[in-house]
Amino acid sequence: MMKVIYPIVITKTDDSTTPYFVSIPDINGLTQGTTIDDSIEMARDFIGLKVMDLQDSNKLVPASNYTIPKSNKNDVVTLVDVDIDSYRKKHDTKLIKKTLTIPNYLNVLGKEKGVNFSEVLTDALKSKLNA
Repeated sequence: MMKVIYPIVITKTDDSTTPYFVSIPDINGLTQGTTIDDSIEMARDFIGLKVMDLQDSNKLVPASNYTIPKSNKNDVVTLVDVDIDSYRKKHDTKLIKKTLTIPNYLNVLGKEKGVNFSEVLTDALKSKLNA
């Protein structure tokens, strides 16, 4: 299981549409939100996507950081945690083509019954892997 924790800095802006600006210094991240809660969720989403991208590109994922950065008086500074494995399960829905071998009689029966082979394999893998 991979979990990361990074500090974020939320700054109030004058923009009425997205009044909060969010900085995630450890991963050079910037996002925004409509409320403080939304800003934290946007930061969590940014972190999840960024770490997945780093992993998929075989790049180094910065170590978790528990140090609160310096900020302005009115900023909200907090730590945000992301369970990357859970995040990936929820958001990495990219389909991958796999070639497999099955006995011919199962192929014939499956076609006759209108079986979706990809769906059956996906369900079986989820069950086998407790995913």
